[in-house]
Amino acid sequence: MTMKVLICDEPGKLSVIDRPEPKPAAGEVLVRIKRVGICGTDFHIFGGKHPFLEYPRVMGHELSGTIESAPEGSGLRAGQNCYIVPYLSCGHCVACRKGITNACQNISVLGVHKDGGMAELLCVPAGNVIPVGDTPLEDAAMIEFLAIGAHGVKRGGIGAQDRVLVVGSGPIGMSAIIFAKARGAHVTVMDMREDRLAFTQDQLGADALLLANAEAEAKAAAATQGDFFDAVIDCTGNTAAMQRGFGFVGHGGRYVLVSVVRENITFSDPEFHKRETTLFASRNAQADDFAEVVTQMQAGRVPTKALNTHRGPLTSGPELFREWARPEAGVIKAILEV
Repeated sequence: MTMKVLICDEPGKLSVIDRPEPKPAAGEVLVRIKRVGICGTDFHIFGGKHPFLEYPRVMGHELSGTIESAPEGSGLRAGQNCYIVPYLSCGHCVACRKGITNACQNISVLGVHKDGGMAELLCVPAGNVIPVGDTPLEDAAMIEFLAIGAHGVKRGGIGAQDRVLVVGSGPIGMSAIIFAKARGAHVTVMDMREDRLAFTQDQLGADALLLANAEAEAKAAAATQGDFFDAVIDCTGNTAAMQRGFGFVGHGGRYVLVSVVRENITFSDPEFHKRETTLFASRNAQADDFAEVVTQMQAGRVPTKALNTHRGPLTSGPELFREWARPEAGVIKAILEV
């Protein structure tokens, strides 16, 4: 038996091929993939911009589907709808021993370090398969990217008393907005795109907007009576923006870098020290972040229909990727249907 797979043969080239159906090893669940969310990592792989990746590669780490078979004792059963946690941790390194499996020294991410879910079937360790109840599968395919923003908000210790600046209004930034608002924070969003800023206010409930131009610092100072922000969360993926963000952190504030870039990040040590700034890295997500996303989804606090702007079949992936990669396509979250 064979299955359809969308594979990135090399940068800029996608193909739909047939592969043998996988057979689950001991402790693995066989999942029939139904929906695959597309994220910036996938576009970077397609564009040849991912620094640590070998081609050919089957992408896809934002995944939902239906369980085909599950090992005895797993608590899972055939027919259940589920989402997949795509981070495969080793379980024995120093981070895993501390329970910080999202920062595993030997982590393998589906669709990046090993073939992912742009396929009809996928075998995954049972611990990475989570039943999703009656949550629609197209919503379940968005849980992973939303969990990344939720994790960043958790890392920053955001609460109702905080005035928060989210820098970057791409999908991860939008997630940070949603979960900072869910904790009761006052959220300002800063970006260069006025259309994205308007979306965050209209659809996500952002409290204030800040255009990322030369006047941004002065306007932020005026809006906060010179206090600036209790917490700044960067979701830009841009080195210059990440470095600029230190200047928006108020005295005694926190700075969360959800973004990761290849370059060094530098900042003024005197300014950093006089503020007694706390700096956090935020990597991937943890089990409680995924659970928080599901809770907020079920409570109706995640506008999934507004976020899911584009969709199409897996077999049209080669054409759709080229279309969706264009900035003028206006993609927030695109989903492939398998």
